[in-house]
Amino acid sequence: METPQTPARERFADLLAQPELRLDEAALAIAAEEYPDLDLKSSLAQLDGLATVVESKLGDLRPPVRVLQAIQKVLRDEAAFRGNEKDYYDPRNSFLNEVLERRLGIPITLSLLTIEVARRVGLRLHGVAFPGHFLVKCPAQPGLPGEVFVDAFNGWELLGAEECTARFRAVLHARAFDQKFLEAVDGRHILSRMLHNLKRIYVEKGDDVRTLWVVDRLLLLQPEDLEERRDRGLVSARLGGTAAAARDLEAYLRGHPRASDVEEVKSLLRELSGRSSLLN
Repeated sequence: METPQTPARERFADLLAQPELRLDEAALAIAAEEYPDLDLKSSLAQLDGLATVVESKLGDLRPPVRVLQAIQKVLRDEAAFRGNEKDYYDPRNSFLNEVLERRLGIPITLSLLTIEVARRVGLRLHGVAFPGHFLVKCPAQPGLPGEVFVDAFNGWELLGAEECTARFRAVLHARAFDQKFLEAVDGRHILSRMLHNLKRIYVEKGDDVRTLWVVDRLLLLQPEDLEERRDRGLVSARLGGTAAAARDLEAYLRGHPRASDVEEVKSLLRELSGRSSLLN
């Protein structure tokens, strides 16, 4: 089965080709595959509205901590966004339009929300792929004692690097802490993590149609990822695809001729070849 060339897919690909990635629009382009009638302007206006409320709490002098505290007050206390602890694996938690409407999300989407609201009021924040769950980082700058981390899933709690390290060691006693855990990641990494969350959910549900479009988006982000290319081929084959599945699986074998699953992939390719012969 060929991946459908939908408007949402085209929009996502176009955004990835831009010199500067618009994280909010790219996240909404992912959501538009599930919600083809998604009103992009309305969702962006909701983000603008949240930023306007934050702006109203700031004066001309706006040290970073004050901005972070204003974002915390607006998102947590006034708009009542929160982490969806009761139904963490609800796929709606990974779609920005749903997060904006339901006021529920998971660490990655609440972090994205925080980054985008902050950007609108002039504060540049970064995502951090911290073990356990995703965080947001405000780089060290005048007015800050050092880097400040925001745990959006836990009420936009503000943390120092030492507190992040202590949390890591309290949970993962046997694992050594690496300073790389506190490094910023780019927008593509954030989008990839959102898509991997969706992929995990759809795979567990056995939803091959949705898994296919999610894996396809991952490949738009990382075309060289041969494991995702294999997975797209496997899903496509289950959905009745032949030529598209074979192309992906053959590419995987060329790139990983000694992979542990080579024989299984070769067997499926023979099956696909037989299926193709019957159709001709």
